[in-house]
Amino acid sequence: MTTLPLAATASRSAAPGNDWQARVARAFSRAAPRYAERAVAQRIMGGMLRSRLPERAERVLDLGCGPGEMTAHLAGHFGGGCTVIGLDLAPGMLEVARRTHGDTARWLCGDAAALPLGDASQDLVVSNLAVQWCPDLDAVMAELRRVLRPGGRALVNTLAPGTLAEVGRAWSRPGKPAGLLTFRDAARHRQAARAAGFPRILVDATTQRFHYPDLPAVMASIKGIGAQTSRTGARLTRADLARAERRYETQREPEGLPVTYRLLTLELYA
Repeated sequence: MTTLPLAATASRSAAPGNDWQARVARAFSRAAPRYAERAVAQRIMGGMLRSRLPERAERVLDLGCGPGEMTAHLAGHFGGGCTVIGLDLAPGMLEVARRTHGDTARWLCGDAAALPLGDASQDLVVSNLAVQWCPDLDAVMAELRRVLRPGGRALVNTLAPGTLAEVGRAWSRPGKPAGLLTFRDAARHRQAARAAGFPRILVDATTQRFHYPDLPAVMASIKGIGAQTSRTGARLTRADLARAERRYETQREPEGLPVTYRLLTLELYA
């Protein structure tokens, strides 16, 4: 497992309670107005899920829908005979989704580990880069299995160890591990899916790399999706920023400063 300094998360040891939910919801609600503009990497990785969509489905859930771009695509892909739900923990994201996409979908505020949906109520669940924010992976997998009808499928993009490694190296400081996000590996996801009762589990691992001109651009891309360097305790100083910039510059490539995502794409068959 890999841990990185991200403020919109709880550490692995933190209990997944209301405080965790509130902090994540606030972070993503703050990011909502500019999420679509900044989430270029997320949009590209979402395309990998779109390429795996079945031709037909009547009841579809977009889990962690954000500002609703994927949700709207799902509604268009499956047509008027399909009921699409966009669900997110952050009210601010849902406000943007409603304003942008209107009644394209039904918008729900809820937790992936306690879905406000009936048993066997969905043909398909799609989730692009949301599950890694959930501290209780087993509960999320159990909920996916519960809401999928027999023969249904979940398509999930999540992140694995090594994601944002360059950011972690730039901002790391000995003795200050607070606010770390833990990325779980493919084996852990398979284990959770098996425990949830999925009879068929496919996991593909890929690496996506993006480049930015400077550290502010890197951090804007991360802050824009709700993830940002942890500021628990003392505020960052100019010296902290300068130190991080120097460290990141040692990793510069001809295309710019690299940001790596280790992507896991899960296909789970109910």
